[in-house]
Amino acid sequence: MSIAPVIIEATAKHTATLIFMHGLGDTGHGWSSALAAIRPACMKVVCPTAPTQPVSLNAGFRMPSWFDLKTLDISGPEDEEGIKQASQNIHSMINTEIEKGVPAERIVLGGFSQGGALALYSALTYNKPLAGVVALSCWLPLHKQFPGLKTNSDEIPIFQCHGDFDPVVPYKFGQLSASYLKNFMKNVTFKTYNGLSHSSSEEEMDDMKDILAKWVSSASHL
Repeated sequence: MSIAPVIIEATAKHTATLIFMHGLGDTGHGWSSALAAIRPACMKVVCPTAPTQPVSLNAGFRMPSWFDLKTLDISGPEDEEGIKQASQNIHSMINTEIEKGVPAERIVLGGFSQGGALALYSALTYNKPLAGVVALSCWLPLHKQFPGLKTNSDEIPIFQCHGDFDPVVPYKFGQLSASYLKNFMKNVTFKTYNGLSHSSSEEEMDDMKDILAKWVSSASHL
């Protein structure tokens, strides 16, 4: 049974949308208030909750998870079927926003940790240019299948953030993903937060606020 997403309506005329995916074991409520505080007034925020399912990495314990995690080794086995299914669900959410009158180039995908990984994968495999991707403390899933799997524009801006003290998703994974993305995407920014562990910070949220405002004001860049 799917849980309805947390939706924070725009406070001005709704012309842009952020769809943001939480990390493993969290819910849509986990990020909603922080995102509400930084989004532009014209932007609606949609924070879906992942389905509850067994996670191999956590000895099969059931928790909110976008797809199964078998290992946090960047070259280890991945839940390809689960990743592709989850991304199709995100594509449906994008399509719903488009049906409501928000053009694809004014829709941002974002996420933290496993949710950030899903945001990257979903953006690259969508069929219309988006405003951008905010990818926090994460990695590119199924990276060996890119750029072959990519169906989207090379111009989509990607803003990737990672703490250099992350004990869960190693900083090096973020670095490797960003450098790999730069091989086939033209607008990848990777920002390091010194001393930050597997979490967010005021500085990172301020940076997100600036980038969202920039993308919304220049959404005709694609």
